[in-house]
Amino acid sequence: MTLVLPNLQGKQMGQVLTTITVTNRIDQVLAERGFIPAGEIRSLTLDKVLVDTGATLLALPAFIISQLGLSQLGETNVETAAGIRKGRIFQDIMLEVEGRQAVFDCLEMPEGVDAIWLGVIPMERLGLEPDLKNQRLRVLPMNEEQTYLMV
Repeated sequence: MTLVLPNLQGKQMGQVLTTITVTNRIDQVLAERGFIPAGEIRSLTLDKVLVDTGATLLALPAFIISQLGLSQLGETNVETAAGIRKGRIFQDIMLEVEGRQAVFDCLEMPEGVDAIWLGVIPMERLGLEPDLKNQRLRVLPMNEEQTYLMV
């Protein structure tokens, strides 16, 4: 018996890239309370962010964490392709994706890795899921009749 596979050339499936905005939440609070001007809020819009269902958190390279001036929350063990390593966790990031926003912690990517990953915890909290066929994020319903949030 011969297995015949369809021609998938030009129909690459599986990789979803998105655009996110990351903002230092502490800066936002300081501006709201009049301690700094709104123009001093550190924020970046990042394109080509990989949606990664194998990642848990938002993961950012060290240079972006530095530009945002984020505070380190602590260290934890992180599973990587190279095995378990220590990773630094940073706090108070206002993350906006597809018009939805919430505050999260992030993991610092290992040294030398400049990739940005959007993991499952932020996606779940924001009501987003990857649409692998169409290579985009799907925004789950949030209205008077339907909601992705459950108790």
